[in-house]
Amino acid sequence: MVAELGELRRASQKRRYRDGRLPELPSREATIEIIEGLAASLYPRHFGPPELTTDSADGFVLYTLDKSLRALREQVRRELQLLANGSDDGTIDHRPRAHEIVDAFAQALPLIRALLDTDIRAAYEGDPAAKSLDEVVFSYPGLSAIIRHRLAHRLYLLGAPMLARLVSEIAHSATGIDIHPGAEIGEGFFIDHGTGVVIGETAVIGRNVRLYQAVTLGAKRFEVDETGALVKGGARHPIIEDDVVIYAGATVLGRITIGRGSVIGGNVWLTHGVPAGSNVTQAKPLSESFTFGAGI
Repeated sequence: MVAELGELRRASQKRRYRDGRLPELPSREATIEIIEGLAASLYPRHFGPPELTTDSADGFVLYTLDKSLRALREQVRRELQLLANGSDDGTIDHRPRAHEIVDAFAQALPLIRALLDTDIRAAYEGDPAAKSLDEVVFSYPGLSAIIRHRLAHRLYLLGAPMLARLVSEIAHSATGIDIHPGAEIGEGFFIDHGTGVVIGETAVIGRNVRLYQAVTLGAKRFEVDETGALVKGGARHPIIEDDVVIYAGATVLGRITIGRGSVIGGNVWLTHGVPAGSNVTQAKPLSESFTFGAGI
């Protein structure tokens, strides 16, 4: 059994890696630790040690951020080496490029924190059950998912798409919310409850948008080439403009636009765009009562 598994593994490796050398793969365990460290650096009082005080927060952030970014550089280097796939004959040092990517990522952390503050406020103001902003940060799965998405999206834009996808899948496993790191999401984003939400790679979401559980922003169809193979890339997911609310179970498919201020009702299946201010619901059920057969 071991010999047969080994033969299959070596054959697969030969197909995938041009020069036969096995590259170092990004580590899921290391990535989890990095993301938790970054979350604690953004919100040290919530995700840092419980004994942390206002006076000690800066020191904790300095230490945690330095440790997380150093570890992130190594994971980005591994991805760059993997993406090269032997095309550089192993002679290119990917560390300088990894350093550039992580430095740019670090410079974006204040912007990410500012965006997340708008998401926290949107959750608090949009949910009557929320008792405080701290409760939102501590316990809302939608906020947990969007923290990780905003970190992953920045990595995606900077040229580390595999690592970004790994971050999004870690969040997906923890929250049940599946947001592709390529999705563009504006400020004040709120996912209420959250379980089963799916947001595709090329989705564009405006400001102050609210989604409920089991909403899908997906592709209507997948284009294929003359050989029948899927065509990669291409804008195939919805554009959701500002101030839109999409209720539980709604499915919005294709590169369509949901106009500003629209409301999409629960369990609606929508494959065409709607103008600003639309209110789209299912057909209302008709209830009839038949007395003594009512002539039937």
